[in-house]
Amino acid sequence: MILGGVLTPIENVLTDVLVWLHETGGLSWAWSIVALTVIVRMLLVPVALRQIHSMQSLQMHAPEMKALQQRYKDNRQKQSEELMKFYRENKINPYAACLPIVFQIPIFIGLFFVLRNFEDEIFCTRGNFCNGDAEALPQFESALEWLNLVDITADTQAGWGPLLLVVYVVSQLTSTWLMSTQMQSTAQRVMIMVLPIVFIPFILSFPSGLMIYWLTTNLWTTGQGLITRRQMPKPAPPPKRTSRTPPKEASANGEPGASGSTKAATAPVRSGPPRKVKRKRGGRPRR
Repeated sequence: MILGGVLTPIENVLTDVLVWLHETGGLSWAWSIVALTVIVRMLLVPVALRQIHSMQSLQMHAPEMKALQQRYKDNRQKQSEELMKFYRENKINPYAACLPIVFQIPIFIGLFFVLRNFEDEIFCTRGNFCNGDAEALPQFESALEWLNLVDITADTQAGWGPLLLVVYVVSQLTSTWLMSTQMQSTAQRVMIMVLPIVFIPFILSFPSGLMIYWLTTNLWTTGQGLITRRQMPKPAPPPKRTSRTPPKEASANGEPGASGSTKAATAPVRSGPPRKVKRKRGGRPRR
Protein backbone atom coordinates (compact mmCIF):
# COMPACT_ATOMS: atom_id res chain seq x y z
CA MET A 1 0.00 0.00 0.00
CA ILE A 2 1.50 3.30 -1.13
CA LEU A 3 -0.04 5.36 1.66
CA GLY A 4 1.18 2.92 4.28
CA GLY A 5 4.72 3.04 2.92
CA VAL A 6 4.76 6.83 2.95
CA LEU A 7 3.37 7.07 6.48
CA THR A 8 5.55 4.35 7.99
CA PRO A 9 8.35 6.77 9.04
CA ILE A 10 5.76 9.10 10.59
CA GLU A 11 4.16 6.20 12.47
CA ASN A 12 7.55 5.12 13.80
CA VAL A 13 8.35 8.63 15.04
CA LEU A 14 4.93 9.00 16.68
CA THR A 15 5.28 5.61 18.35
CA ASP A 16 8.75 6.43 19.69
CA VAL A 17 7.60 9.81 21.04
CA LEU A 18 4.52 8.31 22.73
CA VAL A 19 6.57 5.54 24.34
CA TRP A 20 9.21 8.02 25.51
CA LEU A 21 6.58 10.33 27.03
CA HIS A 22 4.90 7.39 28.74
CA GLU A 23 7.96 5.57 30.04
CA THR A 24 10.41 8.43 30.65
CA GLY A 25 7.94 11.21 31.40
CA GLY A 26 5.68 9.00 33.49
CA LEU A 27 2.55 10.18 31.68
CA SER A 28 -0.48 8.05 30.98
CA TRP A 29 -1.09 7.20 27.35
CA ALA A 30 -3.83 9.82 26.99
CA TRP A 31 -1.65 12.54 28.54
CA SER A 32 1.16 11.38 26.24
CA ILE A 33 -1.12 12.15 23.28
CA VAL A 34 -1.84 15.59 24.74
CA ALA A 35 1.90 16.23 25.15
CA LEU A 36 2.56 14.96 21.62
CA THR A 37 -0.04 17.40 20.28
CA VAL A 38 1.57 20.30 22.15
CA ILE A 39 4.99 19.38 20.71
CA VAL A 40 3.58 19.27 17.17
CA ARG A 41 1.83 22.62 17.54
CA MET A 42 4.95 24.24 19.01
CA LEU A 43 6.89 23.13 15.93
CA LEU A 44 4.18 24.68 13.74
CA VAL A 45 4.17 28.07 15.51
CA PRO A 46 6.20 29.85 12.74
CA VAL A 47 3.78 28.52 10.12
CA ALA A 48 0.80 29.58 12.23
CA LEU A 49 2.18 33.11 12.61
CA ARG A 50 2.52 33.37 8.83
CA GLN A 51 -1.05 32.17 8.52
CA ILE A 52 -2.35 34.81 10.93
CA HIS A 53 -0.32 37.59 9.28
CA SER A 54 -1.65 36.57 5.86
CA MET A 55 -5.24 36.59 7.12
CA GLN A 56 -4.74 40.04 8.62
CA SER A 57 -3.41 41.27 5.27
CA LEU A 58 -6.47 39.84 3.54
CA GLN A 59 -8.71 41.71 5.97
CA MET A 60 -6.82 44.97 5.38
CA HIS A 61 -7.15 44.69 1.60
CA ALA A 62 -10.67 43.26 1.60
CA PRO A 63 -12.36 46.42 0.19
CA GLU A 64 -9.90 46.65 -2.71
CA MET A 65 -10.25 42.97 -3.52
CA LYS A 66 -14.04 43.18 -3.46
CA ALA A 67 -13.84 46.18 -5.81
CA LEU A 68 -11.71 44.14 -8.22
CA GLN A 69 -14.13 41.23 -8.08
CA GLN A 70 -17.03 43.56 -8.77
CA ARG A 71 -15.22 45.27 -11.65
CA TYR A 72 -14.44 42.01 -13.45
CA LYS A 73 -17.48 40.01 -12.36
CA ASP A 74 -18.38 39.26 -15.99
CA ASN A 75 -14.88 38.02 -16.88
CA ARG A 76 -13.72 35.28 -14.53
CA GLN A 77 -10.35 34.82 -16.21
CA LYS A 78 -9.53 38.52 -16.05
CA GLN A 79 -10.74 38.62 -12.46
CA SER A 80 -8.37 35.79 -11.47
CA GLU A 81 -5.45 37.46 -13.26
CA GLU A 82 -6.05 40.79 -11.55
CA LEU A 83 -6.42 39.16 -8.14
CA MET A 84 -3.15 37.24 -8.56
CA LYS A 85 -1.46 40.45 -9.66
CA PHE A 86 -2.88 42.20 -6.60
CA TYR A 87 -1.56 39.41 -4.36
CA ARG A 88 1.94 39.79 -5.82
CA GLU A 89 1.97 43.58 -5.50
CA ASN A 90 0.87 43.47 -1.85
CA LYS A 91 2.89 40.33 -0.92
CA ILE A 92 -0.18 38.33 0.09
CA ASN A 93 -0.15 34.54 0.14
CA PRO A 94 -3.80 33.40 -0.05
CA TYR A 95 -2.78 29.78 0.60
CA ALA A 96 -0.93 30.49 3.86
CA ALA A 97 -4.12 29.86 5.85
CA CYS A 98 -4.07 26.20 4.78
CA LEU A 99 -0.45 25.43 5.72
CA PRO A 100 -0.98 24.42 9.40
CA ILE A 101 -3.78 22.04 8.40
CA VAL A 102 -1.77 20.58 5.51
CA PHE A 103 1.21 19.87 7.78
CA GLN A 104 -1.02 18.16 10.36
CA ILE A 105 -2.79 15.82 7.93
CA PRO A 106 0.06 13.23 7.76
CA ILE A 107 0.43 13.35 11.56
CA PHE A 108 -3.31 12.86 12.04
CA ILE A 109 -3.45 9.89 9.65
CA GLY A 110 -0.27 8.40 11.09
CA LEU A 111 -1.65 8.64 14.64
CA PHE A 112 -4.84 6.96 13.45
CA PHE A 113 -2.87 3.91 12.27
CA VAL A 114 -0.75 3.91 15.44
CA LEU A 115 -3.84 3.84 17.66
CA ARG A 116 -5.62 1.32 15.48
CA ASN A 117 -2.73 -1.11 15.95
CA PHE A 118 -1.84 0.17 19.40
CA GLU A 119 -1.78 -3.20 21.12
CA ASP A 120 0.33 -4.87 18.42
CA GLU A 121 2.59 -1.90 17.67
CA ILE A 122 3.52 -0.93 21.25
CA PHE A 123 2.56 -3.52 23.83
CA CYS A 124 3.37 -6.69 21.91
CA THR A 125 6.63 -5.51 20.37
CA ARG A 126 7.91 -3.26 23.18
CA GLY A 127 6.19 -4.42 26.35
CA ASN A 128 6.14 -8.20 25.70
CA PHE A 129 2.54 -8.30 26.92
CA CYS A 130 1.37 -10.68 24.21
CA ASN A 131 3.15 -13.75 25.51
CA GLY A 132 0.22 -14.85 27.65
CA ASP A 133 1.58 -13.44 30.91
CA ALA A 134 -1.51 -13.34 33.14
CA GLU A 135 0.10 -10.99 35.66
CA ALA A 136 1.01 -8.41 33.03
CA LEU A 137 -2.44 -8.37 31.41
CA PRO A 138 -4.21 -6.29 34.12
CA GLN A 139 -1.38 -3.74 33.98
CA PHE A 140 -1.76 -3.64 30.21
CA GLU A 141 -5.49 -3.01 30.40
CA SER A 142 -5.19 -0.31 33.06
CA ALA A 143 -2.46 1.39 31.05
CA LEU A 144 -4.99 2.01 28.27
CA GLU A 145 -7.15 4.16 30.54
CA TRP A 146 -6.79 7.88 31.30
CA LEU A 147 -7.89 8.66 34.86
CA ASN A 148 -9.77 5.32 34.70
CA LEU A 149 -12.26 6.99 32.35
CA VAL A 150 -11.02 7.11 28.75
CA ASP A 151 -9.74 4.13 26.78
CA ILE A 152 -7.69 5.67 23.97
CA THR A 153 -8.13 2.64 21.70
CA ALA A 154 -11.92 2.36 22.09
CA ASP A 155 -14.31 3.89 19.57
CA THR A 156 -15.52 7.41 20.24
CA GLN A 157 -19.09 6.17 20.66
CA ALA A 158 -18.09 4.02 23.66
CA GLY A 159 -17.52 5.05 27.27
CA TRP A 160 -16.66 8.70 27.71
CA GLY A 161 -16.15 9.12 23.97
CA PRO A 162 -19.43 11.04 23.41
CA LEU A 163 -18.33 13.66 25.95
CA LEU A 164 -15.04 14.04 24.10
CA LEU A 165 -17.04 14.38 20.90
CA VAL A 166 -19.18 17.21 22.30
CA VAL A 167 -16.12 19.07 23.59
CA TYR A 168 -14.45 18.55 20.21
CA VAL A 169 -17.39 20.08 18.32
CA VAL A 170 -17.47 23.11 20.64
CA SER A 171 -13.70 23.62 20.34
CA GLN A 172 -13.84 23.20 16.56
CA LEU A 173 -16.58 25.80 16.21
CA THR A 174 -14.70 28.22 18.48
CA SER A 175 -11.38 27.86 16.67
CA THR A 176 -13.09 28.16 13.27
CA TRP A 177 -14.88 31.33 14.34
CA LEU A 178 -11.62 32.88 15.57
CA MET A 179 -9.83 32.09 12.31
CA SER A 180 -12.65 33.32 10.05
CA THR A 181 -12.01 36.44 7.98
CA GLN A 182 -14.04 39.26 6.52
CA MET A 183 -13.29 37.90 3.04
CA GLN A 184 -15.53 34.91 3.70
CA SER A 185 -19.15 35.31 2.75
CA THR A 186 -21.98 34.35 5.05
CA ALA A 187 -22.53 31.12 3.12
CA GLN A 188 -18.85 30.16 3.49
CA ARG A 189 -18.89 30.81 7.22
CA VAL A 190 -22.05 28.76 7.69
CA MET A 191 -20.55 25.89 5.70
CA ILE A 192 -17.34 25.93 7.76
CA MET A 193 -19.31 25.98 11.01
CA VAL A 194 -21.57 23.11 9.89
CA LEU A 195 -18.74 20.82 8.71
CA PRO A 196 -17.75 19.61 12.23
CA ILE A 197 -21.34 18.51 12.83
CA VAL A 198 -21.54 16.78 9.44
CA PHE A 199 -18.38 14.79 10.22
CA ILE A 200 -19.79 13.35 13.47
CA PRO A 201 -21.16 10.10 11.90
CA PHE A 202 -17.77 9.45 10.29
CA ILE A 203 -15.65 10.01 13.40
CA LEU A 204 -17.77 7.85 15.72
CA SER A 205 -15.57 4.90 14.79
CA PHE A 206 -12.33 6.82 15.40
CA PRO A 207 -10.25 5.87 18.46
CA SER A 208 -10.80 8.12 21.47
CA GLY A 209 -7.08 8.87 21.48
CA LEU A 210 -7.46 10.48 18.07
CA MET A 211 -10.26 12.65 19.44
CA ILE A 212 -7.94 13.69 22.28
CA TYR A 213 -5.39 14.82 19.68
CA TRP A 214 -8.05 16.69 17.69
CA LEU A 215 -9.51 18.30 20.80
CA THR A 216 -6.08 19.40 22.07
CA THR A 217 -5.10 20.94 18.75
CA ASN A 218 -8.42 22.85 18.62
CA LEU A 219 -7.86 24.20 22.12
CA TRP A 220 -4.34 25.23 21.11
CA THR A 221 -5.70 27.00 18.02
CA THR A 222 -8.28 28.84 20.15
CA GLY A 223 -5.70 30.01 22.70
CA GLN A 224 -3.21 30.92 19.98
CA GLY A 225 -5.84 32.97 18.17
CA LEU A 226 -6.81 34.88 21.30
CA ILE A 227 -3.16 35.68 22.12
CA THR A 228 -2.01 36.63 18.63
CA ARG A 229 -5.02 38.87 18.00
CA ARG A 230 -3.85 41.04 20.91
CA GLN A 231 -0.07 40.70 20.75
CA MET A 232 0.79 40.34 17.07
CA PRO A 233 1.05 43.71 15.26
CA LYS A 234 -1.25 44.13 12.33
CA PRO A 235 0.23 44.89 8.90
CA ALA A 236 0.25 48.50 7.75
CA PRO A 237 -3.02 49.52 6.07
CA PRO A 238 -2.88 49.96 2.31
CA PRO A 239 -2.45 53.47 0.88
CA LYS A 240 -5.57 55.27 -0.17
CA ARG A 241 -4.33 55.71 -3.72
CA THR A 242 -3.33 52.67 -5.78
CA SER A 243 -2.43 52.07 -9.39
CA ARG A 244 -6.06 51.21 -10.10
CA THR A 245 -7.63 54.34 -8.65
CA PRO A 246 -8.12 57.32 -11.00
CA PRO A 247 -5.62 60.18 -10.53
CA LYS A 248 -6.72 63.29 -8.75
CA GLU A 249 -7.65 66.34 -10.75
CA ALA A 250 -4.77 68.67 -11.51
CA SER A 251 -4.80 72.36 -10.69
CA ALA A 252 -4.25 75.17 -13.16
CA ASN A 253 -0.44 75.20 -12.69
CA GLY A 254 -0.18 71.44 -13.32
CA GLU A 255 0.25 70.32 -9.69
CA PRO A 256 -2.06 67.71 -8.14
CA GLY A 257 -5.20 69.06 -6.61
CA ALA A 258 -5.66 69.11 -2.86
CA SER A 259 -9.24 67.95 -2.72
CA GLY A 260 -8.64 65.94 0.46
CA SER A 261 -6.76 68.69 2.33
CA THR A 262 -8.26 71.15 4.75
CA LYS A 263 -6.66 74.19 3.15
CA ALA A 264 -7.95 75.48 -0.16
CA ALA A 265 -5.43 75.70 -3.01
CA THR A 266 -7.26 78.48 -4.89
CA ALA A 267 -7.98 82.07 -4.00
CA PRO A 268 -11.30 82.77 -2.31
CA VAL A 269 -14.17 83.70 -4.62
CA ARG A 270 -15.75 87.08 -3.93
CA SER A 271 -19.42 86.80 -3.17
CA GLY A 272 -22.14 89.44 -3.23
CA PRO A 273 -23.64 91.72 -5.88
CA PRO A 274 -21.41 92.97 -8.75
CA ARG A 275 -19.70 96.34 -8.35
CA LYS A 276 -21.26 99.26 -10.11
CA VAL A 277 -19.26 100.93 -12.87
CA LYS A 278 -19.26 104.72 -12.77
CA ARG A 279 -18.90 106.56 -16.04
CA LYS A 280 -17.08 109.84 -16.41
CA ARG A 281 -18.55 112.42 -18.65
CA GLY A 282 -16.64 112.44 -21.87
CA GLY A 283 -14.14 109.84 -20.72
CA ARG A 284 -13.58 106.18 -20.12
CA PRO A 285 -15.60 104.35 -17.53
CA ARG A 286 -14.07 104.48 -14.06
CA ARG A 287 -14.30 101.64 -11.56
